[in-house]
Amino acid sequence: MTLAIQSHTTNDAIHTDTVVSYLQKLIQFKSVTPQQAGAIDWLAKQLTDFGFNCEQFTFNNVTNLIAKVSFGDGPRYAFSGHIDVVPASGGAWRAEPFSGDIIDGAIYGRGAADMKGGVAAMLCASRALLANVAAKKGTFYWLITSDEEGEAEYGSLLIAERLAQQGIQLDGCIVGEPTSHLHVGDTIKNGRRGALSARLVINGKAGHVAYPENTINAAHLSAEVIKRLTSITWQRDEPSSHTSLQITGINIANVVDNMVPARCEMTFNIRYSHGYKSSDIKNEIQFALDDLQALLSLEWERPCEPFYTSHQTRRCLLTQVEQAIFNVTGSYPLLSTSGGTSDGRFFANDYTQVIECGVRNNTIHQVNEHVPINDLLKIEKIYTQLLEQVFSRIS
Repeated sequence: MTLAIQSHTTNDAIHTDTVVSYLQKLIQFKSVTPQQAGAIDWLAKQLTDFGFNCEQFTFNNVTNLIAKVSFGDGPRYAFSGHIDVVPASGGAWRAEPFSGDIIDGAIYGRGAADMKGGVAAMLCASRALLANVAAKKGTFYWLITSDEEGEAEYGSLLIAERLAQQGIQLDGCIVGEPTSHLHVGDTIKNGRRGALSARLVINGKAGHVAYPENTINAAHLSAEVIKRLTSITWQRDEPSSHTSLQITGINIANVVDNMVPARCEMTFNIRYSHGYKSSDIKNEIQFALDDLQALLSLEWERPCEPFYTSHQTRRCLLTQVEQAIFNVTGSYPLLSTSGGTSDGRFFANDYTQVIECGVRNNTIHQVNEHVPINDLLKIEKIYTQLLEQVFSRIS
């Protein structure tokens, strides 16, 4: 009994050292969008050593990786992730932001949570999966990009297009974004709201403030526009996904205090329920401002379509993720579609289930971004459980 306990403790220590060293190594690559800075090269080397076939391609300074390992006929599942990070300049960091130093039981560094922690954990889980392939079925893909934190024009979008060109249809995709709130596994994303930005110009008529009857005040019109936009009733919202519109900028370039302004520039952003498509949102806005069209110029920017994954009766990835989390934590996760957009939208469709599951998001994009080692170990265990379930011959 004593020998067994000693062996188990030793294995745990080795296992902890592995996932920690993976994350530290990834943090040390200064992979600020769109640069991979060697991170994808290193990942490809590890995956190749595990038994994956790896393909890298670069477009407009963005590096993408598609890695594949097959266990024979069966479902096709993927892990989607990014190794690019936002800049880390400024602020009172407790450690150099690309060091991966361990302080008070946590690994510090830019990208520790968003999302190099998830990548490191899945790398460790993938190694465990490949250690015994005899009882496995299906095909496992790794889909990694260096263009998620930016405009996402040349990353996962191109990966999804390349898979489609090769006739590859995924049954499901796990995205390693940080989704947990208070505890690892307490929240997962089974969808995301859509996002749409707009730049609106109000064209009035200038004139002397003493004779307002001869003018059209663009500033006054902006107030009416804001009232209408923020009063829209979004009747097609789903119960778990609500639409919100926020004015993000108003600019009236008028430096003369006795002149009515003829021009006002306004920007706004809409985060919308999966009950809508972007074309529906545009129609709602146009309808609300219909009688003002002659005075308005509207340009749409950065459309991101929503996606949503519900439970299904056969081969349900959502159920499998919930079960893996329960097996590790003893609790089932909350399902959420909140937050910003993610690369999951590029892989979601009527056939492919997309679920986001990762570490806590309480320090992402912040000074002193970090992941407690215990959290890293927990998400790695969840991933390991999940991979064993979805690729098991008896599942």
